[in-house]
Amino acid sequence: MSICRRREFLAAAGTAVCLPSFVRASAAAAEGAVPPPPLVPLGATGITLSRIGQGTGMHGGNRQSNHTRMGFEKLVGLMRHAYDRGVTFFDLADLYGTHVYFREALRSIPRDKVAILTKLWWRYDGPLSETPPEFQKRSTRMAIERFRHELATDYLDIVLLHCLDRGSWDSELAAYMEALSEAKAKKAVRAVGVSCHGFEALKTAAACPWVDVILARINPRGVAMDAPTDQVVPVLAQAKRNGKAIIGMKIYGEGRLVAQREDCMRFAQGLEFLDCMTIGSEAVEHVDDNLRLLAKYARAG
Repeated sequence: MSICRRREFLAAAGTAVCLPSFVRASAAAAEGAVPPPPLVPLGATGITLSRIGQGTGMHGGNRQSNHTRMGFEKLVGLMRHAYDRGVTFFDLADLYGTHVYFREALRSIPRDKVAILTKLWWRYDGPLSETPPEFQKRSTRMAIERFRHELATDYLDIVLLHCLDRGSWDSELAAYMEALSEAKAKKAVRAVGVSCHGFEALKTAAACPWVDVILARINPRGVAMDAPTDQVVPVLAQAKRNGKAIIGMKIYGEGRLVAQREDCMRFAQGLEFLDCMTIGSEAVEHVDDNLRLLAKYARAG
């Protein structure tokens, strides 16, 4: 059921729809229902999305992932189920090959109701030392056009430089950054940033003026993260103070902490700097379970 239809139903039933979203979600969780996630602003980007997003890159690489290996019908069905539950944030990537799957989902999902994040795998261009800056810029422009074509959309909400692992990325990838800034100026992209897979890269992202959004690995056990949790948390807190929007990933340690998912969700919801999170649910039951946990450990605002 869509958000609008839920509101119409609640109004018809005489329910007070003016309650804050976290109150409604907590009440629904107590009744055993599947509560919709709250809609939140993504930092200062002007983008609004659901607190939790549907990821599509579990064990992703070479333009495939566990999600694409599910097959077209199952993955598109999973995306539609997530949207029907109130999820409006979808985490894609060229490296995962998931653009065309979400294009199919968009046949029944209004484009203006969702936020699409995707990622540029700049390594496809070869070693940085062997590719001139003008080639890198042209490659980025062509990739953005291809992404929009694959998704059948005029604009992309968030585009990230994918999988940065070096602290010097801000100088090494300057041409890619410039081309993404051009796309942002032309409104083909609304926000730009990075996904980090290295602690030095994360520290650079926290301070880099170019970055709007950081996709960072975070969980209470330090599993599949850039550094131990107690080192990562202050860097992300500083990034937030520097005006960056922070999206959490690897909330369950790429599935290795799924048995501890209540602790993981409680931890994530307690991080004041975290705007939202992405979890790569692989079944509709997982989507529903995550939404219940999100509501169980709802923030107070």
